[in-house]
Amino acid sequence: MDQEKTKKEQKSTSSYLPMFPKRMLGAFADEIAGMVVNRISYILPKRQKRNKNTRLKSIEHALFFDTSAIIDGRIFAAIRLGFLHDVFAVAEDILLELKHIADSQDVVKRERGRKGLEMLEDLKKTKGAKVVIVPSEKETKTKEVDEVLIKTAKTYKGRIITCDYNLEKKANIEGVVAINVNALANCLKVTAVPGEALHIKVLHVGKDVTQGVGYLDDGTMIVVESGAVDVGQTIDVVVSRVIQTSAGRILFAKKI
Repeated sequence: MDQEKTKKEQKSTSSYLPMFPKRMLGAFADEIAGMVVNRISYILPKRQKRNKNTRLKSIEHALFFDTSAIIDGRIFAAIRLGFLHDVFAVAEDILLELKHIADSQDVVKRERGRKGLEMLEDLKKTKGAKVVIVPSEKETKTKEVDEVLIKTAKTYKGRIITCDYNLEKKANIEGVVAINVNALANCLKVTAVPGEALHIKVLHVGKDVTQGVGYLDDGTMIVVESGAVDVGQTIDVVVSRVIQTSAGRILFAKKI
C-alpha cells in the first residue's frame, strides 16, 4: 500500500513540473556555468601578463653599457649632470664579466671592478635614471661578450656606450650605434686656435729637452717651445699651431 501511495504522489507531482526541451536545458546550463566562471574570476586577483613583447618595449632604444665604459666611470658623471637621461641597460654577460674583474687576483683590476659595481649601484639610486638588467639568451652562452652585447643592443634597437675602439667599429659595421666615451670627451674639449693667448703652468719637460709641457683644465696638452726652463712656473703663451691626433688635440705654443 505504501509503495503504491508513493508512486501516485510522485506521478501527481511530476505532472506539475514544466517540461523543457533538452536544447533549452543545455542553454540554461551554459548560462549558469558562465555566471559562475565570471564570479570566480572577479573574486580572484587578476594576474598581469608580461610577455616578451612587453619586456622588449620597456627597454627599447636603451643605452647599453660595455664593461670598459663602466670601469672608466666618466659616463656616470655625465648622467649625474643630466646630460643623459635614457633608460640604461646592462646585459647579464657584462655584469658577470664585471664581477670576474672585481674578483681578480690583480689588485688594480679588482679595485676598478669593484668601483664599477659601486657606480652601477649608485646609478640605480639616481633620480630620473632607470637601470635594467637584461637576461642572457640560452643560445648566447658560448659567444664572446662583445658579440652578445651587439646582438642584445640590436634586438632592443639600443645604442652601446664603450671605451673600446674595436667594439665601436664592429658594432657600427653590424648596424648598431656605438658611442665611444673617448671620442665624446674629445668633442667636449676646449677649442683653441693659432694666435690665442693662454695662461698655463709648465709641469714637466717635453720629448725635446728644450720644451716645456702644460695642460688645459680639460686635459689638452700644450707644448711650449723653450719652456723647459719654466717648469713649475705659470707663464703666458700664444698658440702657434694645433695638431689633431687619435688621442686628441695637442697645442704648440710660444712664450709671450
